[in-house]
Amino acid sequence: MAPLTGKEIKTDLGKLVLSEEAIATIAGAAATECYGIVGMAGKKMTDGISELLGRENLAKGVSVSIDGEDVYIDLFVIVGYGVRISEVARMVVDKVRYTVENITGLKVKKVTVNVESIRFQGNSGS
Repeated sequence: MAPLTGKEIKTDLGKLVLSEEAIATIAGAAATECYGIVGMAGKKMTDGISELLGRENLAKGVSVSIDGEDVYIDLFVIVGYGVRISEVARMVVDKVRYTVENITGLKVKKVTVNVESIRFQGNSGS
């Protein structure tokens, strides 16, 4: 079994390796809770495979890199039509940074929000 890549945290009880995938899952879950975000845009081949297999992938549309003590997060989002994109992006940055730092104890150096698409919400007539 290959070792995980990510951030190694040493404690009195041993060591913890927090993978980039785990951080991406936390960030994706936080982003999708924000008003105006209607989905995440897949940027990796594994995003499409998970979708085909019917698995929920909370890390879809999230790229994480770790450089020493700093965590960098790139989000690829789909926003709803009619929302103020700059405000939604600001809320996403704040929510993702707070959530990742609170859960992992790591310092998030930068969160980048890439708006990949705008989705029009159709009226179902009801």
